[in-house]
Amino acid sequence: MLNIVVCLKQVPDPEAPASVYRIDDDGKHVICKGAPPVISTYDENALEAALRIKDVLECKITVVSMGKALSKPILKKSLAAGADDLVLLDNSAFADLDGYATAMTLATAIKKLDEYDLVITGMQAADTNAGIVGTGIAALLDIPCITNVRKITVAEGTITIENVLSDGYCIQQASLPALVTVHKSLGDLRSATTAALMEAQKRPVTVWTAEDLEIEPSDYMKARLDKYFIPQHESVVEMITGTTPDEIGTNLANKLFSIGAIKKS
Repeated sequence: MLNIVVCLKQVPDPEAPASVYRIDDDGKHVICKGAPPVISTYDENALEAALRIKDVLECKITVVSMGKALSKPILKKSLAAGADDLVLLDNSAFADLDGYATAMTLATAIKKLDEYDLVITGMQAADTNAGIVGTGIAALLDIPCITNVRKITVAEGTITIENVLSDGYCIQQASLPALVTVHKSLGDLRSATTAALMEAQKRPVTVWTAEDLEIEPSDYMKARLDKYFIPQHESVVEMITGTTPDEIGTNLANKLFSIGAIKKS
């Protein structure tokens, strides 16, 4: 049986209005009030890729999500869609990590699962848009990595994929175990039925802390956030006056000459 691990990230809803977001007083966190979190849409693409493999092969899909104060009802959507197990890395130690520390934590959790043949992630996160964690996990697990994948076929210990290019696609192969990051063109996550969503809420999940993984994630930080801020844009408007249209035009031209906006020929 093929063992697939899918990494999902819980993010603030990118479709929520700007009015529900604010930066806290120390400038370290973006706070969203009035809109529930969602699964990153790029990671939903990754889960759909795994489910399409499961449609044709006997598979076990384990979803891994990392963060602080994770919403179980939101992440259990993955179980309703067709995943088999959900593992939450839920601990204050998992908050505010950079890309390297995140990749290290997820790689450690994947190793703890014992069996994995294929790891699937989104092409990037819907909040940071960094796009480095998937390849980082592959490097730390020392397995092949193929990015921007729109189709995956598994046969005899090998994956064959279609890799998205700017002007088309190419076909590549890699031996298992391997990691792929899925391009959004693969398609949206299938809809779960109401009955499946209700049933998923009753299913147990596995919760691991940093102590369970026997690591201190912050020790692996390579970069630290200085400050979030909203750029300030100032506009100065000056009215050009004159008693006649010709005088107004002349005054406007002189002003543009004086500030260097245009040059005299």
